[in-house]
Amino acid sequence: MPVTADLLRQAMRHWTTGVSVVTSCAEGICHGMTVNSFTSVSLEPPLVTVTLNQQTRTQALVAKSRVFGVTILREGQEAISERFAGRQFEAENRLAGLETFCLVTGAPLLKAGLVGLDCRVVFEYPMPDSVLYIAEVLAIQLGEPGWPLVYHNRAYHQLQR
Repeated sequence: MPVTADLLRQAMRHWTTGVSVVTSCAEGICHGMTVNSFTSVSLEPPLVTVTLNQQTRTQALVAKSRVFGVTILREGQEAISERFAGRQFEAENRLAGLETFCLVTGAPLLKAGLVGLDCRVVFEYPMPDSVLYIAEVLAIQLGEPGWPLVYHNRAYHQLQR
C-alpha cells in the first residue's frame, strides 16, 4: 500500500504528544498556532525543532523575523490549544485577551503555560508543504509546576498519577 498523507496522518494519531503553541511577530503583527511537531534535538548547543505548514500566518512570521516562542501547555488548557488551532477562535489576533510576556527576541509567550522557550532560527529546511525549523533556545522561563496537556488519537488526555 503506498504511503499517502492521509495514511500517515492516521498512523501518527497513535503517537502521543505534548501540546505547544508557537508564536512569532514581524512588522508589528503577531500570531501563533498549536503544534505537536516540536522537540528538543540538542542540549549543547540548546536546539529545538518545529515544523510549520507553509500556508500559515505563523510560518510567514517566523520566515520574516527568524524568531519564535514556544509555550508548552499545561493540563486544563485545552481551550487555548483549540484557539491557536483555529477551531474556536479565528480572529486576526489569537493572542487577544491572553497574558503574554517576552524574554529576549520579542516573540510572545503565554504566561499561563508550563514552560516558555524563546528561540532564534539557525537552520530551515523547506519541504513541499511545510518548513522544518531548527532553532537555538536563547532563554527559558519555567512556569508554575504542573502536568502537561497531552494529545493522542485526536483527543486530549491526562497523565495517570
